[in-house]
Amino acid sequence: MSRHPAVSSAAFLIADPTRATMLMVLADGRAQPAGELAYAAGVTAQTASSHLAKLLAGGLLSVETEGRHRYYRLAGSHVALALENLASIAPGGTVRRMPRNREARDLQFARCCYDHLAGGLGVAVTKALEDRALIVAAEDKQFKVTADGIEWFSRMGLDMAALKPTRRGLARQCLDWTERRHHLAGPLGVAFMTQLCAKGWVRRVKNSRAVQVTPKGWAGLKEELDVDERSVQVRLLAASTKEGRSR
Repeated sequence: MSRHPAVSSAAFLIADPTRATMLMVLADGRAQPAGELAYAAGVTAQTASSHLAKLLAGGLLSVETEGRHRYYRLAGSHVALALENLASIAPGGTVRRMPRNREARDLQFARCCYDHLAGGLGVAVTKALEDRALIVAAEDKQFKVTADGIEWFSRMGLDMAALKPTRRGLARQCLDWTERRHHLAGPLGVAFMTQLCAKGWVRRVKNSRAVQVTPKGWAGLKEELDVDERSVQVRLLAASTKEGRSR
């Protein structure tokens, strides 16, 4: 019997377009009922039920029951990480961009990557943190939080002493699959996203992975990190223009 991880079985489950769509819908960390997942994937409830059963059996999903309703979510952040890493792979060096409908543009601008901030905004915020030497890129795809960084995050309302590193560290570099650059993840990224929501700077869009920045949030991000809506939009437009010329 092979002692190697069953990579092929997980890959088989993710490879199906319907199951992949359902998994990506759940990649913001929130639970969803089967009906919502069926609608997102464009399949019948019966078909969705069959796919969800396979994902549960394969360890990619977990389920919670409340009364007659069942709510599905990813089995953990490790599944979200695998999905984001797979989404960042493109053959032949061609950058894969999402279709330019309104929902896709919103997701590319700012979204949840399971439990931390991603998209153009997540990348811009992470770059600003690096530019100010609040975090520094380190080995093994981690960020080191500097003394100034500890002071800054504490001033933002985070209890830095209470944050516990995982085996991947306290602050992790997560490759953003739409931007091809890293954003802040790990326990620090989760706590930072939670605090941004608590401060009323950002809010999650219902039934979507998209994140909206409030006027208060834009004012705060500008003051603290010199990140504003226009600068994020300009950078995204420049990246799209560069992509088009490279084809």
